[in-house]
Amino acid sequence: MPKRRKGQIDLRVDDPQQLLDMLDPFPFRERGLDGEVDEYVREHALDVPRDVALAITIHLPAKEAEGSLAQSLPAVFRQHFEHQAEQRSHELTGLFAQGRKALVIGLIVLGLCLLIGQSLVNFFPDSRLAGVVMEGLIILGWVANWRPMEIFLFDWWPLVQERRLARRLAQAPVRVVAQKPHEPLVA
Repeated sequence: MPKRRKGQIDLRVDDPQQLLDMLDPFPFRERGLDGEVDEYVREHALDVPRDVALAITIHLPAKEAEGSLAQSLPAVFRQHFEHQAEQRSHELTGLFAQGRKALVIGLIVLGLCLLIGQSLVNFFPDSRLAGVVMEGLIILGWVANWRPMEIFLFDWWPLVQERRLARRLAQAPVRVVAQKPHEPLVA
């Protein structure tokens, strides 16, 4: 058995249809990958450093490897991961739009809290209660900005990483090879 090179992801199946999402209503050329296949490929790709090129090899019995469905698998893999990257881009755009709206709302709430708090202190300069209420309003104003800060500081990173991985996988060459009869099915 040849030595497996770094960045190589091997899939061994008896039938190319095992790789496809059978619940997807589209014809084979437009059908996406099965969820478990997608997860397997992604998990293995995550272990490969970014500077190492990815490659996917699908091992099929010789009879199956020559069929039209098997020959269309490279395009299916590319389209699937291109679609995944596009989805992450849309999610990222939506997340940033949500973040901008939340930021505007948060800044308005913070401004109102500061204005009301300062007005209370100005109207009741000797009142400890007015000072306590002002501090509470300031805290409320900053809490209103929690979600936009969370979005702009943390929430977008996983989407960018998923999109980057999907783009890498979409660019990875996919080969379909005939499996030798004595070659084991397990990698």
